[in-house]
Amino acid sequence: MGDDSEWMKLPIDQKCEHKVWKARLNGYEEALKLFNRIEDEKSPEWGKYLGLLKKFVTDSNAVAQLKGLEAALAYVENAHVAGKTSGEVVSGVVSKVFNQPKARAKELGSDICLMYMEIERAEVVQDELIKGLDNKNPKIVVTCIETLRKALSEFGSKIITLKPVVKVLPKQFESREKAVRDEAKLLAVEIYKWIRDALRPPLQGINSVQLKELEEEWVKLPTTAPKQSRFLRSQQALKAKFEQQQAAGGDEADDNDDEPAPQVDPYELLEAVEILSKLPKDFYDKIEAKKWQERKEALEAVETLAKNPKLENGDFGDLVRALRKVIGKDANVMLVTLAAKCVAGLAAGLRKKFGTYAGHVVPTILEKFKEKKPQVVQALQEAIDAIFLTTTLQNISEDVLGVMDNKNPSIKQQASLFLARSFRHCTQATLPKSMLKAFCPAFLKQVNDSAPEVRDAAYEALGTAMKVVGEKAVNPFLADLDKLKLDKIKESADKVELPGKKGGGGGGAEKKAPAAKAALPAVAPARSSGPPKKAPAAKIEVCEERSAAVLPASCMQLLDSANWKERLASMEEFQKAVEQMDKSEMPCQALVRMLAKKPGWKETNFQVMQMKLHIVGLIAQKGSFSKTSAFVVLDGLVDKIGDVKCGGKAKEGLTATAEACSLPWTAEQVVSMVFAQKNPKNQAETLNWLANAMKEFGFAGINVKGFIDNVKTALGATNPAVRTAAVTLLGVMYLYMGAPLRMFFEDEKPALLKQIDDEFEKMQGQSPPTAFRGAKKGGAEEDGEEAEEQQEEDGGGAPDIMDLLPRTDISDKITQDMVDKIGDKNWKIRKEGLDEVAAVISEAKFIQPSIGELPMALKGRLNDSNKILVQQTLTILQQIAVAMGPALKQHVKNLGMPIITVLGDSKTNVRAAAMTTLQAWVEQTGMKDWLEGEDLSEELKRENPFLRQEVLGWLAEKLPAMRMVPSDLMLCVPYLYSCLEDRNGDVRKKAQDALPTFMMHLGYEKMLKATGKLKPASKEPVSALLEKARAVMPAKLAPPPGKAGSAKSISGGAPAAKSGWLASQHFMLVFPLFWQLPVALYLVMMLFLCFLSCSDNVSVLSCKPPHFSPLSPRQGVLGKKAPVTKATAKDEEDRSGVIFILVPNGKEQRIKEEKGLKVLKWNFQTPRDEYVDQLKTQMSTCFARWLQDELFHASDFQRQVKAIGVMGERMEDELEGTVSCLDLILKWFTLRFFETNSTVLMKVLEYLKLLFPTLSRENYHLNEYEASSFIPYLILKVGESKDVVRKDVRAILTMLCKVYPASKVFPFLMDGTKSKNSKQRAECLEELGCLIENYGMNVCQPTPAKSLKEIAVHIGDRDNSVRNAALNTVLAVYNVCGDQVYKLIGNLSEKEMSMLEERVKRSAKKTPAAAPPPTRQAAERERPQREHPSNPNATFMRKPAQQPQEDVPNKLNQARAIREHSHPSIPKEFQLDLDMIENDHTRVSELPDLVQHKLDELLEPIMMPEPKIRSVSPHFDDLHNSTASTINFVISQVASGDINTSIQALAQIDEVLRQEDKAEAMSGHIDQFLIATFMQLRLIYNTHMADDRLDKKDIFKLYSCIIGNMLSLFSMESLAREASMGVLKDLMHGLITLMLDARVEDIEDGQQLIRSVNLLVVRVLEKSDQTNILSALLVLLQDSLTTSSGSPMFSELVMKCLWRMIRFLPETINSINLDRILLDVHNFMKVFPKEKLKQLKSDVPHRTLKTLLHTLCKLTGAKILDHMSMIENKNDSELEAHLRRVVKHSGNFSGMKSDRGTEKGQDDRMSKAKVSDILSEIFKKIGSKENTKEGLTELYEYKQNYSDADLEPFLRNTSQFFQSYVERGLRMIESEREGKGRIQPSNSGSVPLNGEEMKPAVYYERLKILRQRQGLENNSRGDSGLMRPITSLLSKPSVASSTDMLQSKLSQLKESRESHFQQEQSHSNSPTRCSSPSANLDDLKKRLERIKSNRQ
Repeated sequence: MGDDSEWMKLPIDQKCEHKVWKARLNGYEEALKLFNRIEDEKSPEWGKYLGLLKKFVTDSNAVAQLKGLEAALAYVENAHVAGKTSGEVVSGVVSKVFNQPKARAKELGSDICLMYMEIERAEVVQDELIKGLDNKNPKIVVTCIETLRKALSEFGSKIITLKPVVKVLPKQFESREKAVRDEAKLLAVEIYKWIRDALRPPLQGINSVQLKELEEEWVKLPTTAPKQSRFLRSQQALKAKFEQQQAAGGDEADDNDDEPAPQVDPYELLEAVEILSKLPKDFYDKIEAKKWQERKEALEAVETLAKNPKLENGDFGDLVRALRKVIGKDANVMLVTLAAKCVAGLAAGLRKKFGTYAGHVVPTILEKFKEKKPQVVQALQEAIDAIFLTTTLQNISEDVLGVMDNKNPSIKQQASLFLARSFRHCTQATLPKSMLKAFCPAFLKQVNDSAPEVRDAAYEALGTAMKVVGEKAVNPFLADLDKLKLDKIKESADKVELPGKKGGGGGGAEKKAPAAKAALPAVAPARSSGPPKKAPAAKIEVCEERSAAVLPASCMQLLDSANWKERLASMEEFQKAVEQMDKSEMPCQALVRMLAKKPGWKETNFQVMQMKLHIVGLIAQKGSFSKTSAFVVLDGLVDKIGDVKCGGKAKEGLTATAEACSLPWTAEQVVSMVFAQKNPKNQAETLNWLANAMKEFGFAGINVKGFIDNVKTALGATNPAVRTAAVTLLGVMYLYMGAPLRMFFEDEKPALLKQIDDEFEKMQGQSPPTAFRGAKKGGAEEDGEEAEEQQEEDGGGAPDIMDLLPRTDISDKITQDMVDKIGDKNWKIRKEGLDEVAAVISEAKFIQPSIGELPMALKGRLNDSNKILVQQTLTILQQIAVAMGPALKQHVKNLGMPIITVLGDSKTNVRAAAMTTLQAWVEQTGMKDWLEGEDLSEELKRENPFLRQEVLGWLAEKLPAMRMVPSDLMLCVPYLYSCLEDRNGDVRKKAQDALPTFMMHLGYEKMLKATGKLKPASKEPVSALLEKARAVMPAKLAPPPGKAGSAKSISGGAPAAKSGWLASQHFMLVFPLFWQLPVALYLVMMLFLCFLSCSDNVSVLSCKPPHFSPLSPRQGVLGKKAPVTKATAKDEEDRSGVIFILVPNGKEQRIKEEKGLKVLKWNFQTPRDEYVDQLKTQMSTCFARWLQDELFHASDFQRQVKAIGVMGERMEDELEGTVSCLDLILKWFTLRFFETNSTVLMKVLEYLKLLFPTLSRENYHLNEYEASSFIPYLILKVGESKDVVRKDVRAILTMLCKVYPASKVFPFLMDGTKSKNSKQRAECLEELGCLIENYGMNVCQPTPAKSLKEIAVHIGDRDNSVRNAALNTVLAVYNVCGDQVYKLIGNLSEKEMSMLEERVKRSAKKTPAAAPPPTRQAAERERPQREHPSNPNATFMRKPAQQPQEDVPNKLNQARAIREHSHPSIPKEFQLDLDMIENDHTRVSELPDLVQHKLDELLEPIMMPEPKIRSVSPHFDDLHNSTASTINFVISQVASGDINTSIQALAQIDEVLRQEDKAEAMSGHIDQFLIATFMQLRLIYNTHMADDRLDKKDIFKLYSCIIGNMLSLFSMESLAREASMGVLKDLMHGLITLMLDARVEDIEDGQQLIRSVNLLVVRVLEKSDQTNILSALLVLLQDSLTTSSGSPMFSELVMKCLWRMIRFLPETINSINLDRILLDVHNFMKVFPKEKLKQLKSDVPHRTLKTLLHTLCKLTGAKILDHMSMIENKNDSELEAHLRRVVKHSGNFSGMKSDRGTEKGQDDRMSKAKVSDILSEIFKKIGSKENTKEGLTELYEYKQNYSDADLEPFLRNTSQFFQSYVERGLRMIESEREGKGRIQPSNSGSVPLNGEEMKPAVYYERLKILRQRQGLENNSRGDSGLMRPITSLLSKPSVASSTDMLQSKLSQLKESRESHFQQEQSHSNSPTRCSSPSANLDDLKKRLERIKSNRQ
């Protein structure tokens, strides 16, 4: 027993590893209880058992082991860290549990394994179980297999990896133990459920009997796929879905895509077989043998080995080459077949690993398709199909394309069939447009092949491609095919069935090849069957049938009538039918064929013809008008376009057709048709129509080449109208194409050319009109995709005209003879060759870049001795530049650079021609290609003054216009410097002009560094020139958007539209004047000049000349040389500007980008390079370049320290910039927190201590984005080992609370307490205590209870400092809220509770109980002194009351003494800080700042004294059940300021409300829920809707949740009736305000939201308690009419609701409490008498009230007068007189002039003197301390009896405090008496039937019990009544609302505190205590007067 008592005292964890098994058993039992009791899965308690868990399961004692397994299971299920133990625990379970004889132990062991899988450790568990299969003990093997089977059954094949299981499964079938074999069989059946036939190949090797048994079991299995029934912790969404399906009856159709079977590839389950070593040793000899039998033996050996489904990789190169040789060269077809099968087997077995050999074999197989024998072809097909699956289409495309035009039709056919089969395995991604572009031309050739089998194979391939990628992608390549062939392709596409993702390709090949062959006989006869005329006949019949279905019968009959009037009538009916027809019903092709039916377009009557053409336009506009339909009508439209009477309708029809089928296609058809005719009128009008159509449709997609050919034909026409129309059309084309268009017509006759030029001149300067027509539909049926493709290619905008120009390939015209001529020795022959070249280029107009050997020939002529030939060559090069266009870039290096060489020619005219040529080339190519490489620097290297000055002048002109240049430009700088000292003055001048343009791109630093290589004599003058150039350096242009690597503009990268050179020009004009201006004004002017050079889209700051200082140029003007040799002087010069650049909305944009996840969110454990790079990028736009370089300096930390110092020095000067970049500064600091350099860290902390007070002075508050990216990392440093760092961080956290709410800092500190660093935990806990001490319990977020529970956990921490800090923090809470702390912290162990109680006792001895908590200001003054007290336990012990009183001025001692004896629950903030006020003489004219308070804590339950009359109700605990507390918690979150929190809470409540059996739980919480709801509505209205940062979709979602909840609630009448009147009033107010909110309409689906609110209002009116809702509406109407600022619409909607209620009064009159309604009407009429009501702008309120009263009188008659019992002085009420009149007029007045009227006589008025005496006596009693309560009671009763008594004379001369005191006292008495009147005391405990009375009774009972438990006594009579909400003084109508309830609580709280204050005074014997409240007041007034006089 002694031993037992010894281990009984041990902690649980020590018991669990005790050597006595009973101790361990007891430890396991206690651990099990503990594990089930711990709610927080991340509690540190779990960590104690990490190392013990394996011992739990491997205990040597069977009894203890069983309990240990239970404890281990609870641990794994609940602990967050359990996953760390998975390996060792599962290993222990397998070895020590699975061999136990007890079934319970095995079951628990299996459950533990499955639980580990559930917490995401499936792989570890599976590995251990598979290891267990090798155990010698069969029991362990059986249990391991059983556990695997259970796991697979519950978690499914997505969680359990089947490959390793299947791998070991065959071995289990060979076991000697029957139990193992049986369990393996069950496992195989379970696996088969999940992967089906994929399991068959791995099990082929087991015993045939076993396999047969398995087959029998597999057949019995259901065909439906199994479903996962147990889910991982990360799969909670799937779990919820599964549970819903189970509840709904297990609908399995929804989960088809979750089936795992298709995801399992049998190949992956197989073991690879190595075959290379198994080849016969003489294989390579036999394969070369002359005898075919030996070769066959070798191949058969390979075939046998290749049949293995999975082969191990190796070097198969030799084997593949041997097989390829057999396929390609062996004459024996049987051996070829064998070799092909071997290749197929290797490809199938190796899969992707065979891809490296594919290129060797495919060409050989394709060539071998010439064989005719089917078995050979089939084997080759299988082989090539298997090879395709190992490689990609792109890799073998060249080989296939190489045989597509082979002479052998079999090869072409099989190649196409192979591609068709291959396409089936492709997707849109693996069959891109580039591949189609390569293959389609080859297919199109085969489509026209003479061999039918080749054509059919091509159709099949094209059809398959169309099926895979869609018609839209293929149609552009099929534009030239006729319709018949296109239909065949589509027919083939329809037949194609795309296979699933299957591994093998052989089977598919076998099926497709015969199908293709079988198709051949069917297609061939179709070409020769029957005459072609019968097809249209059949179509006509179909068209007539379809038309008859939509057209009137008379219309069809009269279409071909001989009488034109009948035809006209028919057309009119036709038109009406088309106009009324729906698009989906309109058979366009059938209708237009009916119009074309005889007489068709040969109609002779113009009226009928006009009608026909009009109908064509209608059909094209309204229907799905295809190109096929267009072909039917275009002939008729073109034929009639020139007709005088019908031409207009024809043009309208053409326009409609163009809209339906696209203008490019329509125009091409129309032009080709019209020029096939000889009618000049039609031709002219067609061209005119086309010119107008181009303006309407735009130029997109027009075939320029085709139009130009037709226009040339028109220009050559004899009819002048046609020529004029052609010229007009050219003018329109000129608008889109510009000058290049003229080049096509230079060969025309001069007179015609002049006419064209005149037309072009008219169009000069005009811009093309905006297109307003387009392809509204891409045609119907087969033509739809084509139009869409066209639209996609056009891009919807104007095309690049240079791309539209047709270019000619002249490479074949550049003959060798021509090149030889150009290089001939005879200059005349050379000139002749050049003339021929010029002629070729002129003739071609626009050429392709391939020009053969011409570049080298022309290059030779550029250095020709004959200058005339040089100039001619330059002219040719200009021609080439214009003709070739942008493609000229590829000739810059070999032909462009020699042009620069010519710039060195001595002749001026040659240099001028070279410069003209150079400019022409640069215009086409841009400058980049000229600056890349060493070529340009090599040209400048030539010491030719002409060349240098020309090149430098050219560069000075071009470089400023460039946004960026290649780095190779730096190679030119040394030669530029040499030019600066050139002997030639022109060269020097050009070099100086070019110097600033070089510097703008290369930078001053680089160019200055380059001077280091100069000679000493040259270095100084060049440096001086650099300094001078730096002053006039032009601004660099902003980069275009999306260009990476270029300098970014401040405005976010908007493209600059104007050259920055303009800025430099302005600058140079006014530069000398600037140095006479102050620096500030100079900077302003600089910004203005930069603004001049910037476009509207570029930020002004982006144009600021970089590296410009106002100091050095001033020295230059004064004639002093600035020293430039020292880098330090240069650095100081560079750093004189601003360090932070203000970017408009820069911070907001960064916040938006991070919120939208466009950049990385600043959240990491340790910063990765991506975060650093991102920060650099963000800082580059708003930090000075030098500052950023210093901050990110890699090696020298002193540079960082210096940069921080500069930021600190300039903080005040650049405060706005600091704020704009604050988020980036704080992010940079977080990076420093992860470094070990203490110097930088201390500098950072020093800056932060300067920063936050500065921000606080400026009233700046951190936003959530800044705080969340900084505070968590700052808190990391609070655990630093160095005391000085910790002290600084704590000080910064204190300052931080001035710029960021303490309640939001609190959660960050709470997270810090979870750190592994004990110092950090301790400091965070200390800081939490300080926050609670300074700011009260409101800082505890999310709730005080939850926060305190987490803090209290640390009382049991292993570290002493953490324990002390936690105790101190809890103690701080105790000092604020007293014993309530024990409820908040939850359950503690005995040891921890004793520690806490001891600490509380010690603090009570040291601290006087009456000492008030310190004010916030006092706490902050005190904070630095107590940051790190020597005694950690004393942190929260110091109070202001402990300070020595000798330092306090004597005149304040009296007030101090009173304050010391005040009640401890009164915060100091509610008292005057007399020290501060009296001693502060500096602030003369300022009012004192008010302390901001959060008054939420005032709403907590107040424990008031209660006489101990009744015993505690035994059912009290039932009122606090868990369901009620849960609902209370969820309801409290509904009013949360966080949208997501509120939505989640609403979703939970909605789930309760939607279930009838659970909805009853909401009973008793309705008012609470509705208050939270309309508080949220008010929050949305006032805050969320005004916040632009919030997504309006989130607000809409929140609105939807609120309305959905309300609709659910008010659909249940029993719950809806619980809503009280005040709550309904506020709810209706919120809903009507929402309906009138114009901002809601701007939200997407806002109208739908308003309609939902409307529905909800109706539901509230119908389902609520009719008395409450009617009363609420009356009060709401009264309030809305009283408020002058209210919307008239609001009152109108309230009255509409009242009218609706009035309409339903006949049905609801019996359920209405008329007494209450009449009281409300009475109160309304007191506020709005009849005369005042009539003075309102609208008479609707008056009529509404009259209607209500009239209806009530009509329904109740004279009895209505009996329901006025609640109205006091009803004889004086206007209501009674009105009701009597109404009753009298309605004939129901029975003469009962009740004796009620005599009451008026009884209330005789008292004389004024008597009234004065009575009131004086009452006020005397109120003024005395003893009779205060009695005096207030008498005043209340007097006020009740004489409501019109005037108290003003008696209150006028009293203080404001006294008046407030009287008012509060009257309110208290009213609430007490109202409570007594409403609650009937029932000693029997019976429950009242009325639901409304139940709720206050319950709360009353709770209040009494709380009083009794606290042992408080009652010291005033009448306190037992229940408090009632009060809204106004007694003289006003008493109307309660939910807001008033809160106000009532506040007033009662103040009253109770005053009473406690007085009680303390009455019990105090202090000599300084004042005798009465009035004396206190007088003293206080005197002192305040003294303070006031001091200030004056």
